[in-house]
Amino acid sequence: MEKNIVLFSGGIDSTTALYWALDFDKLTSALTFDYGQKHRVEIGAAQRIADMLEIPHKILHVDLEQIGGSALTDSSVSLPQMENVSQIQEGLPTTYVPFRNGIFLALAAAWAETNNITGIVCGFNVIDSPNYPDTRKTFVKAMEKAINSGTGAALRRKKIGILAPFLNMSKSAIIKKGLALGTDYSYSISCYNGSEIPCQKCSSCLLRQKAWEETGMKDPLFARLEKEGRL
Repeated sequence: MEKNIVLFSGGIDSTTALYWALDFDKLTSALTFDYGQKHRVEIGAAQRIADMLEIPHKILHVDLEQIGGSALTDSSVSLPQMENVSQIQEGLPTTYVPFRNGIFLALAAAWAETNNITGIVCGFNVIDSPNYPDTRKTFVKAMEKAINSGTGAALRRKKIGILAPFLNMSKSAIIKKGLALGTDYSYSISCYNGSEIPCQKCSSCLLRQKAWEETGMKDPLFARLEKEGRL
């Protein structure tokens, strides 16, 4: 049977991707990376969601902190704080981690090859975050070609596919898709500041807030935190 693995950070996009994959592939598993990110709280969130769904979940460790160059991994680079999405600057964001998605896809391909997995599912999208070079269709296609040229797939008829179903969808559209699939977003974490309680000042928090406002619904994460008396 076909098997898929989802690159799973525990955020909005990858959580939707996980439910999307499970909708047609009950053998789906999740792959999370502990890469030296300051917001490591997302790893625990990913584990909790995987446990709730009762699916296999693997956490791979790769230290991108050694490379640095990003506000998410480098202590010398400060995380930008903003009041609204209009203040998100053009150009390569300081929250871009150099070739992170390429590294993740390479590791996922190695994992897929040794575990008889034929599909790598990603929540990449570019509508709300167009300045990240490693979420674009050209990048996805190039990585897929490289994977099938540089793994055992090159010698087999069965290839490894990279599935990125949300590439040309806004975050609010992704959420609506997820809600239609029954996605539970109450434990998904987006904040870059490293707390389960959103800072509401980083670009990730602001884009998440904008998306939920566009859906006309309250963010389930905030609803849960309020119910728990934490807001």
